[in-house]
Amino acid sequence: MVTSTALEEPMTARWCACCARAFDPAPQVPRQTYCSDPACQRERRRLWQVARRLSDPDYLKNQADAQSAWARRNPDYWKAYRESHEDYVERNRDQQRVRNARRNRNALTTMAVADLHEGLDELQPIQNGKIAR
Repeated sequence: MVTSTALEEPMTARWCACCARAFDPAPQVPRQTYCSDPACQRERRRLWQVARRLSDPDYLKNQADAQSAWARRNPDYWKAYRESHEDYVERNRDQQRVRNARRNRNALTTMAVADLHEGLDELQPIQNGKIAR
């Protein structure tokens, strides 16, 4: 009589951690948590890479070095990309305007700079809630 082992038993369907759809895990990967959809696999690899960068400083440095090397080999990439993607350029300009407005809104200070001798500055609280100029 032949007995079945855990590897021979059919796997039950699981829910994908990315898309939340049911899938049958591959028999070779008993702890599989992502389905085989390319978008889900891309997300799985992205999350692995984020975790690896946080936990391994050598990996982070190697990734940064590889990105810098690529940028040196392709110095005109972004210029060409912007020339061929007008929607990207416009979206970036809009986002920059929002960032500039937010930065200017936060630029109001509650401290004034008083001139001191020998070129040193000292911050002093503003009286009566006036804005420093």
